[in-house]
Amino acid sequence: MAQVLAERGWAGWARAAGLVWLPVDSLVTAYLLATGLLVLLNRTRIPGAWALLALHALGIGLILLAAKAGRLRAGAAVWAFRHWYPLPYIGACYREMALLIPAIRRVEFDAGMAQLDRLLWGVYPTVWLERFCRAWLTEILQLIYVLFFAAVLLVAWLLWHRGRLEEFRYYAFVISLGFLTSFWGYLLVPVRGPRFWLENFHSAPLEGIWLFTDLRGLLDFLESAHYDCFPSGHVALTLVACWGAWRISPLLGRLYIIYGVVMAFSTVYLRYHYTVDLLAGALLAAAVLATAPRLYGSPRKGG
Repeated sequence: MAQVLAERGWAGWARAAGLVWLPVDSLVTAYLLATGLLVLLNRTRIPGAWALLALHALGIGLILLAAKAGRLRAGAAVWAFRHWYPLPYIGACYREMALLIPAIRRVEFDAGMAQLDRLLWGVYPTVWLERFCRAWLTEILQLIYVLFFAAVLLVAWLLWHRGRLEEFRYYAFVISLGFLTSFWGYLLVPVRGPRFWLENFHSAPLEGIWLFTDLRGLLDFLESAHYDCFPSGHVALTLVACWGAWRISPLLGRLYIIYGVVMAFSTVYLRYHYTVDLLAGALLAAAVLATAPRLYGSPRKGG
């Protein structure tokens, strides 16, 4: 499996076709092809299946065009797209899973996850934490939870801003691998979270002070009725971001570790996750960081 995405298959074909092909291109293209096949096989059950397939084809086509333009020394806009396109692609893939999971799986595992939590702790953690609920604490933790996306992207921006291009490419690859793998986890083990499953066990809804309701409403709008708990992408990608931040500087790495601990606590306090989701997220991060070097292969120049 060594250097699968970087050195074999498509990469050799792409070089022969005169493309500047990066490991992240293989990763994202493979994901689009795999999920596209899934959509095709279940097209009668998925609303707008043919439109989704067209978007998959368009997404792959844009990657190919950008890879070709890289060889032709294209302008700044293409250069930026070439390196940052995984960001909007990941967002689109996340939204797509919100359509695929209810249509294809038609099952959820919340009951099992809740019981695993109860076996581990003797209580439902989100219910037990109610005794510590305070409006000011809820407000702060909701903000920390939302800042997850900014925390992950900040590491990428710092590498980009400092001109550490190859490190930026590798970080983008690792982050993409983490996100896309977690999406398949959502598909395999659909879980909505204790906020919904244990609603009747909570004595009262969470309340904030200023922005809590708006922030939660914004997340509900962006995520829709998504089965996105197992594994915890927040934990997995925050751990990857901690690794990336430490490579920039030990001080930044320590700050990210502190943020990561508080953010992980917030996912349970705010009733978004079971604690087993967090464990699965940590294991996913370890697997991603362990396998990414072999999948990525040798550093590249150009593109």
